[in-house]
Amino acid sequence: MNEAYAIPAVAVVVLATVLIGGFGLRISRTTSDFYVASRTVRPRLNAAAISGEYLSAASFLGIAGLLLVHGPDMLWYPVGYTAGYLVLLVFVAAPLRRSGAYTLPDFAEGRLESRQVRRVVSVFVVGAGWLYLVPQLQGAGLTLQILTGAPRWFGGALVAAVVVLAVAAGGMRSITFVQAFQYWLKLTALLVPAFFLLLAWRGSGGPPGDVVPADLPSAGVGAGRPLATSRADHPLYATYGLIVATFLGTMGLPHVVVRFYTSPNGRAARRTTVVVLALIGAFYLLPPLYGWLGRLYVPGLAATHDADATVLLLPGLVVDGVAGELLGALVAGGAFAAFLSTASGLTMAVAGVVSQDVLPRRGVRHFRLAVALAMAVPLAGALLVDGVPVADAVGMAFAVSASSFCPLLILGIWWRRLTPPGALAGLFLGGGSAFVAVTSTVAGAATNGWLHTLLAWPALWSVPVGFLTMILVSLATPHTIPPHTTATMTRLHLPETLRPGALKAREDRREQPQPTRTRETTDPPSTSGALKARGERREQPQPSRTRETTEPPSTSGALKGRGERREQPQPTRTRETTAPPSTEGHAQ
Repeated sequence: MNEAYAIPAVAVVVLATVLIGGFGLRISRTTSDFYVASRTVRPRLNAAAISGEYLSAASFLGIAGLLLVHGPDMLWYPVGYTAGYLVLLVFVAAPLRRSGAYTLPDFAEGRLESRQVRRVVSVFVVGAGWLYLVPQLQGAGLTLQILTGAPRWFGGALVAAVVVLAVAAGGMRSITFVQAFQYWLKLTALLVPAFFLLLAWRGSGGPPGDVVPADLPSAGVGAGRPLATSRADHPLYATYGLIVATFLGTMGLPHVVVRFYTSPNGRAARRTTVVVLALIGAFYLLPPLYGWLGRLYVPGLAATHDADATVLLLPGLVVDGVAGELLGALVAGGAFAAFLSTASGLTMAVAGVVSQDVLPRRGVRHFRLAVALAMAVPLAGALLVDGVPVADAVGMAFAVSASSFCPLLILGIWWRRLTPPGALAGLFLGGGSAFVAVTSTVAGAATNGWLHTLLAWPALWSVPVGFLTMILVSLATPHTIPPHTTATMTRLHLPETLRPGALKAREDRREQPQPTRTRETTDPPSTSGALKARGERREQPQPSRTRETTEPPSTSGALKGRGERREQPQPTRTRETTAPPSTEGHAQ
């Protein structure tokens, strides 16, 4: 790829991120602005921001790489990523917003009234966030290495620096605008080149044969290892493990959940989720197309263990000349936007937990310190750990989320008998076992066979363990049910407009004196009031009225009345409109 086009594209994305983050700094004034954007983000903007942070390196690069290596079976990745929001919409979105929490630990403490549960949930949020951040930074290093030949660590360090600057500057208010912008950039970066790639494919009559660029650096982060062996040995189990992890893991991802706290109310949270389904559904139509074109044009790319680079390399290989270089630069800018947006959301979620549960004081200054701490650990992990495909690494984070936060949220929202001991036992056995399994996979504890398969895709057994443990232990400890459970459950499920506070405010507005209105249109006067008013009008002297409206006047009556009106001063109007005088009267 021509560096003369790729480097400016990446620079423009970085500069736009910093400038938009600076704009968020100008309107961020309070602590609530930094944590939840003062809960004023409207559904369309919030949906674009959620889609921007959700579509990570695994979506932009990893899905196409997996399809290149393993074929159509990997279509479960985009299906699972999208369907997870449907589960989130049905079970979690509105009640979670009505809880009034800032973070997942806030929700856990408010629902179970236990500081111990809050501390354990904080540990899992930080662990899942770091596990998700590592592949983002690794993908950034791979991308920049392919584009410029820079060392691997430079791309991750650049993303880390830009994210820390943007998040620390304006918090949630700032990254909301950044992530919404980056979603549309990522969609454009895949949609426009895909159009020209299809035109080139139709015009050439088919692929010219396998073309693998000779100068491609050996990245070692492709989709060809180390999970390919176990997936090939036990594909059915791997597929079901992937489905469970992606369907149930979305609702517990820290950077996704925290965005629903920014909605004004539960209804807005549901509307946001519906729009998110449409946005990410449209995006996920494109990565499979790149995977299919990769199998046509560069099937040998999988042998280099760099299948994640398929999206980056296809435009330059298929489209000749400057047009191919420009399209490749556009894809490079979109890929870097994917790393920045997802890393921003994850850093925001982890920093929120660190600033509230780890640092001794809360406030904007300590939040900014927490941002630096939240990024330091995954950056070190990205530099030390290698060999896990981007999409597989993200799938491991989904497995931990599905095994820990999914049971906690589902049972905490819909089952009033959940107890703090049950929640703790489920988190340790379900989420803890999944975390140990995926870290063992990354460390290479098992490289093949059933043991490696069970460790690489733990959701199929760890999620049931989490649910069953929480239920059984809660049933065994009924005396520890929080005393305010009924009130908490009412707040979670009762719409905001029906809450006692909202009803009281509505009554207060009704009792306030209303401005006088001279015209009454709603209620007719009562019968007694009408009779009284009619009697008063009868007692008052009325101006003389000589005209009868029921029958036309006779000729003599008309002449007599006309003479009387001429002799008396007329205080009222003399025009008669109902009955015209007779012809005889006019003639006389």
